[in-house]
Amino acid sequence: MAELGIPELSSEQMKELCEVAEKAARNHVLSKVSSGKISALNITIDTQGTKPLNVNVDVEIALSTSMENYDVKELTVEATKKAFASIETYLQGLKCKQGK
Repeated sequence: MAELGIPELSSEQMKELCEVAEKAARNHVLSKVSSGKISALNITIDTQGTKPLNVNVDVEIALSTSMENYDVKELTVEATKKAFASIETYLQGLKCKQGK
């Protein structure tokens, strides 16, 4: 992710960032596949450091056997991208607040 010029995040902001990213990934998956067709959905958001802030997003999806022809890999990639986009939006929001 690009350098955004944000301040160091508090522990509360780190927690909120992780929640925002997890929600974005989960919402994306559920917008594509009904919850009844999902056997397992694990989303892990891991942050390290403060300056620079490193964020890892891991999305694991297992679908029911009736969805065996569905492209799970692509869904995982899309959900991960949505998580990172939400992280960037969240951080940009913090940067704007800092500038005021």
